[in-house]
Amino acid sequence: MSASASADKVGLVFVSHSAQIAAGLVELARQMAPSVRLVAAGGTDEGKIGTSFDKIATALTEADGGTGVVILCDLGSAILTAETARDFLGEAEQDRVRIVDAPLVEGGVAAAVAAEIGGDLDAVVAAARTAVHPTTGTSAATGGMPADTTEAISRTVIVVNKDGLHARPAAEFVNLASTFAVPLTVNGTDATSLLSIMSLGLTRGSSVHLASTDPAAGPAISALANLLESGFGED
Repeated sequence: MSASASADKVGLVFVSHSAQIAAGLVELARQMAPSVRLVAAGGTDEGKIGTSFDKIATALTEADGGTGVVILCDLGSAILTAETARDFLGEAEQDRVRIVDAPLVEGGVAAAVAAEIGGDLDAVVAAARTAVHPTTGTSAATGGMPADTTEAISRTVIVVNKDGLHARPAAEFVNLASTFAVPLTVNGTDATSLLSIMSLGLTRGSSVHLASTDPAAGPAISALANLLESGFGED
């Protein structure tokens, strides 16, 4: 867990049969969610391939700051062990723990970003599940419904940073987009969905069409355009 982890954000536990996989996912997710309680629970107690009830139980305690914990697992037997660990918690603690059946890496990264921007337990679970069914043409500001194709305002910019919208800048972009209470799309996909943005494959030189159906979205469009044009501080 990061020393700067916030107690008011949903925590995440990554359960894998491999300690290296779980630890690596924490390292990856922390690049995009530095203030979230991210805890690895990989391998057996003896450091072998498998899962550990004790490791998961300890991780749940470490990850729970009082707002709740989302668990993601790599294989079916990991889910069973996680369910057992949750069942040993008190009733109040059990209510704050959700086990999400979603791809470990993609779901874990999406969930971490949702937690970083202050999403509640339901929002973090929903973000993890987008790894199963990525959203396109939708927006959090429209409640996940398909966005109207009629654009009230738009702007097109070019990606300038060398590596394009890889994980870290994509997360920074999504974090900023999520601060605005207006529907926003990027090349027709939800600007607040990390996995949707990353699936666009926006490399250096790519054209990015920012749009909204809300005429009042000018400041949001400008802020996102400025962020893209800044290159995210990368060469």
